[in-house]
Amino acid sequence: MKLKLTLSALSLAILAGCATTKSNTPEDISNAYNSINAQQLGEHIKTLASDEFEGRAPSSKGEELTLAYLTKHFKALGYEPGNGNSFLQEVPLVSIEADPNMTLKIGERNYPYKKGMVMGTSRISPQQSLKDSELVFVGYGVNAPEYGWNDYEGLDVKGKTVVMLVNDPGYATKDPAVFNGNTMTYYGRWTYKYEEASRQGAASAIIIHETAPASYPWEVVENSWSGEQFGFQKENNNMDRVAVEGWISVDVAKELFADAGLNFEEAKKKAAEGAYNVDMGDLTASVDVKSTIKKSVSYNFIATLPGATKSDEHIIYSAHWDHLGMDPNRKGDKIYNGAHDNATGTGGIIEVAEAFAKLPQRPDRSITFLAVTAEEQGLLGSKFYAETPVIPANQTVANINLDALNLLGKVKDISVVGLGKSSLDGVLKEVADEQNRAISNESNPSAGIYYRSDHFAFANMGIPAMYAGGGHEPFDDATAKYRKRMSLVLRGCYHQPCDRYRKEWDLSGAVQDLQLFFKAGYLISQEEAWPTWSKTSEFQRK
Repeated sequence: MKLKLTLSALSLAILAGCATTKSNTPEDISNAYNSINAQQLGEHIKTLASDEFEGRAPSSKGEELTLAYLTKHFKALGYEPGNGNSFLQEVPLVSIEADPNMTLKIGERNYPYKKGMVMGTSRISPQQSLKDSELVFVGYGVNAPEYGWNDYEGLDVKGKTVVMLVNDPGYATKDPAVFNGNTMTYYGRWTYKYEEASRQGAASAIIIHETAPASYPWEVVENSWSGEQFGFQKENNNMDRVAVEGWISVDVAKELFADAGLNFEEAKKKAAEGAYNVDMGDLTASVDVKSTIKKSVSYNFIATLPGATKSDEHIIYSAHWDHLGMDPNRKGDKIYNGAHDNATGTGGIIEVAEAFAKLPQRPDRSITFLAVTAEEQGLLGSKFYAETPVIPANQTVANINLDALNLLGKVKDISVVGLGKSSLDGVLKEVADEQNRAISNESNPSAGIYYRSDHFAFANMGIPAMYAGGGHEPFDDATAKYRKRMSLVLRGCYHQPCDRYRKEWDLSGAVQDLQLFFKAGYLISQEEAWPTWSKTSEFQRK
């Protein structure tokens, strides 16, 4: 009798074990995959980009509405708070808004705010000034020992204003032996240039804007670097940063180089040939930057669907919920609604989350969704998460980032930003093959997109991060015609008030990508092995 009871108990245990490890059928996965649809996605975008949300600026009414919207939907889908008993992670921010009533004086020339120049400060201080600060052209403003390049070599720039080109030398030469050739490195990013100028002890740093190497027009500088600028609250009030940082247009730069007895084009050519710097004659810069300082708290949103068997291992989907908010001083439309950038990605994570929630059996690993704040202010929300992660890096299997989804219709390929960096490309290809799509490289590697969205913070943590979407080859002739027309609209409305929801958008391409991201994440959640970086990648698990 005892033996029979033991065998019966063993049989029940085996059956129970089988029940807990039951897998989703291909039909289950297909049903969840097909639940992602254009109608629901469109409603999310329309709501998040509505005037009521006021452009979703951090620490605003728009933030409150956005977080409430995310909380409502993720709760309804059965997701658990991702940060203990809360859906929110506090991000202490400070906003620094420069008074537009300023003039940059260089030599005998005076440049009013937004008339070829935008100046500000990262210092948490009501006033920062330059007075007769000598100008030095420092090429690309790069100090990169691994590339044998130092534009500051032999210079003492303390008290001086360094002037530099946008992007990095590889862009100018297109030579793959110079940095990464046409593919931008982090040394080409404006964030790096200000950081390095600060490390060098400069008083001020000015970047020369050019549309092609920057990958955006001067109007983006005017809109993105004016108004409230957000940073982290720090004990040193950012006094280790240069006092004044800003931009000048290329036309202003040409005037100043001529005043200094230099030829701008010749100097730019020399800067691409090797580390280069030169004094700009007797030119000095003076400006008073008066700022309104507001300390505030913003929030990252985080929700989790616990895994069935490996709940401590997470695949994290990310998207930034914020945009530029409102500009009360602007004539006409004052709201930067941010429909494409990034109500599409924010709505997209809700759609992917719903697909996972529809699976009869939960994935083996946990699926976590992270909507971060202050991306438009220098990836601050994701940077803060990386510095104070809710889920440790050694429990984070991979990151899939959604930013500005494809609104140009279905395509025959899938464009991968940072193609070749990790084994995630293989997972993506597997699902793309099922969609009869090919894998393609990003269209403009010189823009440095891999360093310009929130997946970059995960990469810096050593976590393989995927950023993909859209493609180059339209599905059919009708899509090609639509794509040609709508791409001009989207390009012209980047960081402009006209980035609004449009009912004529073809969301089929966005749905195509969201289905791909869902399936890729599901496959990763079920694989025994973790994704890895390629041997040539600059990111490795730390």
